Order: sequence, then C-alpha cells, then structure tokens
Amino acid sequence: MASVAVYNMEGKEVGTIELNDAVFGVEVNEHLVHMAVVQHLANKRQGTQKAKTRGEVSGGGRKPWKQKGTGHARQGSTRSPQWKGGGMVFAPVPRDYSFKINKKEKRAALKSALTSKVQDSRLVVVDELKFNEIKTKNFVAVMNNLKVEKGLVVIAENDANVVLSARNLPNVNTTRADEINVYDIMNAKTLVLTKDAVAKIEEVYA
Repeated sequence: MASVAVYNMEGKEVGTIELNDAVFGVEVNEHLVHMAVVQHLANKRQGTQKAKTRGEVSGGGRKPWKQKGTGHARQGSTRSPQWKGGGMVFAPVPRDYSFKINKKEKRAALKSALTSKVQDSRLVVVDELKFNEIKTKNFVAVMNNLKVEKGLVVIAENDANVVLSARNLPNVNTTRADEINVYDIMNAKTLVLTKDAVAKIEEVYA
C-alpha cells in the first residue's frame, strides 16, 4: 500500500495514511481515462446548433429565369446554397452528442486517474477542512499552506462553509467523494482529499 503524508489546515504534517492499492495503486489505463474524459465533455454539450437548409429558408419558389437562352447558368431557385440568402449545404441540426461507457470501464478509469495522481505526487491528504464562517480568504490561506495552485478539493459530506468559501476561486473546485469524476481529477493540477473522503472513496470503489 502507498503511504502518503497527512497535513492539517496550516500545512504542517501531522501523520501518514495508507492508501488502498485496489483504488490508488492500480495499473493506469490511459485509454480508459481518455475515453472517460471524452465522454464527460461530450455529455456536457448542448447540441443545439441549427442552420437552415435550402428547403427551410423563405422564398425561392419560382425559377429565376428560363432554362435556356439567357446566357446565364441554369438556376432552379434563388435559395440554392450559392445564392445570397440561400440555404446551407449539410446544415448542422440539433443532435445528442452523449454516449455511454460500461460501468466497469468507468470505475477502472476513475481508479487509473486516482492512481496517476499518487504516482505523480499530486495527491494531498488533509486531516479535515472545517470553517466557522463562509470566507474565501480563509480558504485561500489553506490552499496556500498546502501549496495548491489549481486543485480539486474532495470532501466526504456536503459542507456549505467549505463549498461557498471556494466558489469564487477560478482555479479551485470542490466536490463530494461520491460525485468525483475522471475529468475533474485529470483537469486539476493537485487533488486534495480529506481523510474522511479517502475512506469514503475506498469504501465505494475498493
């Protein structure tokens, strides 16, 4: 089992914790991680793009000039794609970009993402995160103590003081242990877990 240091909110080392190899010590599967990230981004797409084809634009019902004898190229409508005001060729239409990956693949991708953070020494464990009030300055001080610039902070249970204190920080996101996903983990430079969050992740995914 991998052993990592545990820090307090002042950034001082207060102990160590053994991480379960079934979650934080698996063989990293880069393909599954990539697929999970692509799926996350695809599922977030609205897919509401729309442009009109020649059959949807207004006008163009009459043939602009006769077929022969004018010297012009033959035309059947003033709303063909080459005309100003004409329809678009192969116009984009609303579509659903989402797709599914297997549950086992998603779990394996998540474990691979967590393992990669451990291997890269980009995982920080804190004994607890507790704030008496909603204060962004206090949260910034903790991140500075932990030397975290761009990070994902994972807590075991929803804590309004923690979440709201971090909400205005552009480079820090917060989430619960049961809501973590591969994209947020890989997008963060540093993964910050509370001891309770580590226990909950291992309980769910081990």
